[in-house]
Amino acid sequence: MQFLGRAKEAFDVKPITSDAMTQYIRECGRIYEGHPDWVDPDNQIRTFNFAKTACAELARLTMLDTKITIDGSARATWLQEQIDKVYKRLCGWVEYGCAYGTIILKPNGKSIDAVTPDRFIVTDCESGEITGIVFVDKSYDARNKKYYTRLEYHRFENELYRISNRCYISDSASDNYGDAVAIERTPWAGMLEDATIENVTEPLYGVLRMPAANNIDMSSPLGLPIFAGAINELRDYDVANSRMQSEIYDSRRMVLIDSDIMFTGIDNNRAASRVGGDVIRERAGLPDYVKIMQGTGQGEVYHEINPTLNTEMRLVGLRATLTQLGYKLGFSNGYFVSDERPGIQTATGVEADQQRTIQTVKNMRDAVESCLDGLLSALNTFADLYGYAPVGVYNVVYDFADITYNHEEDRARWAAFANSEKIPFWYYLTQFEGLAEDEAKALTEEAEKRQTQLSYPEEL
Repeated sequence: MQFLGRAKEAFDVKPITSDAMTQYIRECGRIYEGHPDWVDPDNQIRTFNFAKTACAELARLTMLDTKITIDGSARATWLQEQIDKVYKRLCGWVEYGCAYGTIILKPNGKSIDAVTPDRFIVTDCESGEITGIVFVDKSYDARNKKYYTRLEYHRFENELYRISNRCYISDSASDNYGDAVAIERTPWAGMLEDATIENVTEPLYGVLRMPAANNIDMSSPLGLPIFAGAINELRDYDVANSRMQSEIYDSRRMVLIDSDIMFTGIDNNRAASRVGGDVIRERAGLPDYVKIMQGTGQGEVYHEINPTLNTEMRLVGLRATLTQLGYKLGFSNGYFVSDERPGIQTATGVEADQQRTIQTVKNMRDAVESCLDGLLSALNTFADLYGYAPVGVYNVVYDFADITYNHEEDRARWAAFANSEKIPFWYYLTQFEGLAEDEAKALTEEAEKRQTQLSYPEEL
């Protein structure tokens, strides 16, 4: 609310995202972070945090062995360097996109920031694309113990791209907006409070939006988390799994033995009561599951408790819930039920069966490409403005790995190509046998010489 109020005050804007949409994204964020509303310690309801698992798995499949190649000029080389700096973080950023529905990748002048919905407000959109947005950035100066906040407003005005910065300083983390302050007195000194850029047709950021349609706020340019349609199933799975785990935890065998069995006589029973059941059990060398009860003098007691587990029946329900969950998350039936059917393994064995998963991943990769295209466009503009690299063209190639790839099948196919002389044998050795190119060529040449000698032996 502070963010929204300050943005309205500083820039005279209002968000176009509805309160219902904002609240829904916040609720999904709590689920992803492991704090869903249905967690109840009093009733032993915990969370398996399957939402986190699903987001991580889809991000992993999306970015599996992805290669991003940019070439064409010195500008392209600089852009490649910027992407390489954050390459290892891309998979995590895609996971955040899956969890929050939308994230924005934005150059900050030194590197690239990934901005989640709690750190931006959309103020304008055109044809479903975000064209006006306010970002919030925060910093803490440990030397003077001050909290700083910067609001950064991007928008198009009269065919010009405008960026405005407004800064605030505070002594408290809870009220870190505080009082307005000149940008030169903040960690962002050197930035302009207002800047106008010409000849810019694309926003200076890339938007990663989940492919599925938004049915919470159809007019919103924001996407929905991948588990938005499966919240009830996530709750059901957590409840069912918690019940099963609680039952297993409480299923310990127990044997209740009257102290009258261990001791005879009134004096001995009184001594036993003073010592305590646990000490008696330890001294007698009895197992931990044996519990000594105070003798009643009304007959000896020996009682065994062996709880009956309903694990198999509960697992059937959990598998069914997992199947429903996987389908609603965009995965093929059985993808997450590992004890019945494995996930993607080989191209020939599962490609047809996993078409839903493959299509979901394809849609995600298209969204990632669109986001990175926008990010590269923004970086290109930054390079023009600040002279980071000479002006030049750049070409981008996104190489996503086949998620049904199987190394052994690929090895056999390329070995057949080599045997049929469709490719040089040395190339096969470099790709699948781990040899360096020079070593592979030398071995191939030696093999060819021997073959020649066998085919045409020298005359005696």
